[in-house]
Amino acid sequence: MDALEIARWQFGITTVYHFMMVPLTIGLGLVVAILQTVWHRTGKVEFLRMTKFWGKLFLINFIMGVATGIVQEFQFGMAWSEYSRFVGDVFGAPLAMEALLAFFVESTFLGLWIFGWKQLRPGLHLTALWCAVIGSVVSAYFIIVANSWMQHPVGVTVVDGRPVMTDAWAVFTNNTALVAFPHTVMGALGVAGAFLLGIAWYHLWQRRHDGIDTVAVVDGTAKRGKARGKERVVVGEAPGVPGRDRTDHAVWLKSLRIGAVVAMISFAGTAITGDLQGKLMFEQQPMKMAAAEAACHDGTGFSILSVGNVGSRNCDDVVAVMEVPGLLSFLAKGDFTTEVKGVNTLIPEYEQAYGTNLPDNPLYGDRAGRDVQYVPVMEVTYWGFRAMIGFGGLAAAAAAVALWLTRKGTVPQSRWLMRLAVVGILAPFGANAAGWIFTEMGRQPFVVAPNPAMAGSVDQVFMFTAAAVSPGVSAGEILTSLIVLTLIYAALMVVEVRLLWTYTRGGVASAMPELAHGADHEKHDDESHPGGKAADDVLAFAY
Repeated sequence: MDALEIARWQFGITTVYHFMMVPLTIGLGLVVAILQTVWHRTGKVEFLRMTKFWGKLFLINFIMGVATGIVQEFQFGMAWSEYSRFVGDVFGAPLAMEALLAFFVESTFLGLWIFGWKQLRPGLHLTALWCAVIGSVVSAYFIIVANSWMQHPVGVTVVDGRPVMTDAWAVFTNNTALVAFPHTVMGALGVAGAFLLGIAWYHLWQRRHDGIDTVAVVDGTAKRGKARGKERVVVGEAPGVPGRDRTDHAVWLKSLRIGAVVAMISFAGTAITGDLQGKLMFEQQPMKMAAAEAACHDGTGFSILSVGNVGSRNCDDVVAVMEVPGLLSFLAKGDFTTEVKGVNTLIPEYEQAYGTNLPDNPLYGDRAGRDVQYVPVMEVTYWGFRAMIGFGGLAAAAAAVALWLTRKGTVPQSRWLMRLAVVGILAPFGANAAGWIFTEMGRQPFVVAPNPAMAGSVDQVFMFTAAAVSPGVSAGEILTSLIVLTLIYAALMVVEVRLLWTYTRGGVASAMPELAHGADHEKHDDESHPGGKAADDVLAFAY
């Protein structure tokens, strides 16, 4: 067993798991803040219910995200101590600012929002939520700044073999970060959009299944015994069932349509920012993008599908069976004629610049002297790139179809369509995870990729992943922690899914227990803030 490979698996598993919570927290937080703003300005009851329900699910996910994110900080020092020493002078600033925002700004204002429904004036209560949400977005920016420096190191000088920050502005305005940040936010909104759409579809279907809502022909005529005219939903109520009234229908229909629109806008945003990000990658990490295309030789065509041993390091037997001429040049350079360097052209360039073997240095242990494989695992980069685009496009297309199918004011009565909508929630999660895996795996064999603009300079900065792992930690110790963390994370996943499913099935009443008392706590006035005097349990919304 190699400690390096186990450490990479451990960081990969915990990071991808944690990253499943991050986009939902950012995207859903923004949506909930907008919903509460609309309710604050209009006083419409359905927007209050939407804020409470989606806010409950947002809180569950936020708490799980914090719990799983803490592990990431410890891994830097325990499993990747040499990496931490190397990048510490640069990473200290963005990680400290992220921690301050995450654990002070976000948690403080989120606490005020949770417990301030009756205690704070409506405007202050809304402001507290916006502060928490903006804090999470800014916090994400600092993390992206740190990661982007690993992809494209800038603003440093090499002192005694280690990079020392000399230009904080260059680090925090790294062009890689400036493009990756909106791409990440748009991806997060895509997750939130599908989340709203799938759950709202389920509840609209449940109302139809229970006979609360029906579809009837209005303004029609009869011909040959068949009714002809426009079909519209007839919204009903379920007496004795908390929250299952006419307003409940408006909650889910508006949630579904908002989710669909958000999903489509986010896909357009990720496409635009992804194009910008791709052009930067062709300049900064040409091997990553060549591997993503399984482009063995120089050319202009974009591979839709390649066959052969895509996992091969030299990819000589890879053949593109479906290719769009000129598209690769457009993605890389903005034109349709410039040839893009392929893997076989780039390998000797990398070997000349960074060596053919790992240095003879104690940091590498028994890995010293091994051949350096500059081509990342092409199977991961090639299919990861396509999974990212495919899942994102699928979610956007599903959102457009959902808007069309709900034009009558409700969803079709088909059970399999309902299940498809619920399962569709996973598509943007898959796109985000695939994109993150592609970004990190494509950087290999570097943990800090070299900046081509510094080639040959005394300030050239890069670090092989093989030198980053903690030398004092054995393979057995890392394997033990990997097994323990995987089991704990699996248990946490069961807990989160169970909580989300329980409160999702419970509908708005699960987030607003006061509805079960039959009292009207949804009026917006200056004397009685939502939640009402009858809501004795101040933690009812939080828990």
